[in-house]
Order: sequence, then structure tokens, then C-alpha cells
Amino acid sequence: MRNYIFFDYLMPLLYTMNVISFVLFAYDKHCALMGKRRIPEFVLWLAGVAMGAFGALCSMVIFNHKTRKKSFAIGVPVLLFLELAVCVVLLLTQPEYDII
Repeated sequence: MRNYIFFDYLMPLLYTMNVISFVLFAYDKHCALMGKRRIPEFVLWLAGVAMGAFGALCSMVIFNHKTRKKSFAIGVPVLLFLELAVCVVLLLTQPEYDII
């Protein structure tokens, strides 16, 4: 039994968005250290909301970036919890099909 919608569509989206989110947060930290123009917080939030919260949280912890901002320190873990809940609901409610 395989859940095609979850594994064929949602998982690649999750992988891609988490990598993009991780790279955006890492690049923003790099720009902050080098005194370059930064990525707007709206873009960072958008990457997190678009199923990239795990990548954002990993980047926040690894690079110690945006950890003092309460909105990110509380909001990103909440987003991750919501994304996990959506994934569990989609995984459990989608019909399974036999592979022939």
C-alpha cells in the first residue's frame, strides 16, 4: 500500500522548501556578518510558511540567527508543529492504492 499523493507530491515539496528556507536563513546570516543588504523578514517568513519551517529552524539553530527575535523564536517552532500536523493528517486520510 502506498500513499501516492503524500509521497509523490508533498514530500518533494517539503524537501525543496526546507532546503530553500535553510539557504535563505544562512545567506541572511552571512549578509548580516558582512554588512551587506539583508533578505527582508517577509521573505524569510514566506519561506517558512511555504512548508519550510524545519529548514528555517535548523538554520536558526546552526547559525544562531534570528534566535533573539521573539517572533521567529516562537513562530518558527509553531509553524513546524502545524506543518507536521498537516503532514500527519494528509498521510492518514489519503486513500492508499496497491502497487501492481
